[in-house]
Amino acid sequence: MGQFLMIIISAVFINNFVVVQFLGICPFLGVSKDFKSALGMGIAVSFVMTLTCLITYPVYMYILVPLGLEFMEIIVFIFIIASIVQMIEMVLKRFSPTLYNAMGIYLPLITTNCAVLGAAELVIDGGQMATLLGITAAEMNMGYAVLYGLFAGVGFTVAIVLMSGLREKIARSNVPKRLKGFPIAMITACFIAMAFYVFTLI
Repeated sequence: MGQFLMIIISAVFINNFVVVQFLGICPFLGVSKDFKSALGMGIAVSFVMTLTCLITYPVYMYILVPLGLEFMEIIVFIFIIASIVQMIEMVLKRFSPTLYNAMGIYLPLITTNCAVLGAAELVIDGGQMATLLGITAAEMNMGYAVLYGLFAGVGFTVAIVLMSGLREKIARSNVPKRLKGFPIAMITACFIAMAFYVFTLI
């Protein structure tokens, strides 16, 4: 139970991919203008991260490593991520055209979202991952990898939803003309990052 809580706290707060590790900034800034789009992107990224870790971990451990093809990991991982994103894109286009249109170009960009690739890379690095979770490298397994992928996605969702809420509130405020749009969004992102930084000190 303690390790499970450590995975949640580590993935969502302490090592949040967006505001602590600064991975996946493009969709974080691009899709956080309204709550619905931000939540949709967060759910999509969470789903992709979970499936990516579920597929890439065994592919790396049981196919690439035994065949001595570890150097192919990034190419293989990107191919897997692209396939998952393509599947999600087709499902959204069919069943939720509004959300599909709201996400626009950022949905296909999940393929090259460095947060997703970062999660896949992190879980195959048993030593680093074990240190984050407070376990030994020998204890690292697919279960931990998938849980970390899921909660890393939840962390992304928390960050982007917080950002969207603040941006909606700022849009109704009297912001100086020179700060409107992207400048105030960057300042807001900085304050969110400072808030999350507190968790790294615990």
